[in-house]
Parts: sequence; C-alpha cells; structure tokens
Amino acid sequence: MTRRLRYPEAAAELGVEESWLRRHIKQLPHTKLGRVVYFTDADLERIDQLYHQEPATGPLATATKPTSAAAHPLADLRPLPRRGKALANVS
Repeated sequence: MTRRLRYPEAAAELGVEESWLRRHIKQLPHTKLGRVVYFTDADLERIDQLYHQEPATGPLATATKPTSAAAHPLADLRPLPRRGKALANVS
C-alpha cells in the first residue's frame, strides 16, 4: 500500500513550509477524500519534477544549444509589426 502523507509530513519530505503547500495546492498533484488532502510518494516525485531547475550555463549545465539543423522548423519566425506601425508605413 502506498503512503498517504498529510500536509505536515509532505512539507517535511519536500523541504518546504506547510503554508507553501496549502497556498499552491491547486497547482500540485494530490488526492482529496472529502476535506482531507493526501500526498502519495508519486505526487511528491511529480511536485519535485515540476519545480526542478537545471543550470543553463556553467560547468554543471548538461543541455547544449541545438544546432540550426536540429532547431525547430518555426524557430526563425518573428511576430508581425503592430498594426498601427504597419499602416503608417504603407502610405
């Protein structure tokens, strides 16, 4: 059977304040039975993945920038100018 952790235990496992969990509950995976909120180990793992950050630069950065051949086909698209400016340039 999977563990069911309430707010205090889940906050301790994640290393955050219980109030943070309560404030962000609508964005976090959880189980609710009536008014009681539970977090399983899978929920805690998903929360950790949601807020996990990898360094973009420096010696610990693992991701490299994609080359132009591997870039997304729409990567070079730029937004059109604003309508007011486009109409002023037409005349």
